[in-house]
Amino acid sequence: MSDTTPNSSGPAKGFLAKHSILERSPTLLLISSLLVVTIGGIVEIAPLFYLENTIEEVDGVRPYSPLELAGRDIYVREGCYVCHSQMIRPMRDEVERYGHYSLAAESMYDHPHQWGSKRTGPDLARVGGKYSDDWHVDHLIKPQSVVPESIMPGYAYLLDTMIDAQMAADVVSTHAFIGVPYTEEMVEIAAADVLAQADPETDLYDDLLERYPGAQIRNFDGEPGVSEMDALIAYMQVLGTMVDFSTFTPDASR
Repeated sequence: MSDTTPNSSGPAKGFLAKHSILERSPTLLLISSLLVVTIGGIVEIAPLFYLENTIEEVDGVRPYSPLELAGRDIYVREGCYVCHSQMIRPMRDEVERYGHYSLAAESMYDHPHQWGSKRTGPDLARVGGKYSDDWHVDHLIKPQSVVPESIMPGYAYLLDTMIDAQMAADVVSTHAFIGVPYTEEMVEIAAADVLAQADPETDLYDDLLERYPGAQIRNFDGEPGVSEMDALIAYMQVLGTMVDFSTFTPDASR
């Protein structure tokens, strides 16, 4: 009877013998791994240098107003992103519950973005306009008063903490420095805009809307002065409202 056992001295054995050299030499294995990762990285990253912009520009998306930006900083400071994501994935259960899937352009002026990876509470990418200002005030003071099953802590102290308009203006200046397209005028008048957006009787009403189209101008917390509660609600109410999804069509050429 003939022997049908594969020839163990063929090319496979030679390859394994050479591979064992890598396995037995930590230095050679490290160098080879770095070489493979470097080549892969160059292949993925190099083409990006030939693109002017990797994000599709979408009508309506604008930099945050100074008050909205101050509210965003409070959102980050208080760790809201730990329990709430701001990214709706293009899956049926996501879009049916939260709305249109998130666009990269909606986060183009976020430093850092708030996409998140965990949801203890609902996604907030489309929360703007979903609830009234009064609802947000009640929710932030005592979450269980509007959502009985909520495990969110209260943030009543935001109502008593006033916004430092000059500090908020400095944040706008910093964002302009790193590339957010705030004009010199926007930076110069940022402190006044912080106060104006929470004052429906402001003389800057039309100018503010010209600088930040679609900005909501009103007393968000219903109390005198511009508090951190005003700023946080102004930020929450703008989320997901910049893009008109009834007319939005993706750019098929990208």
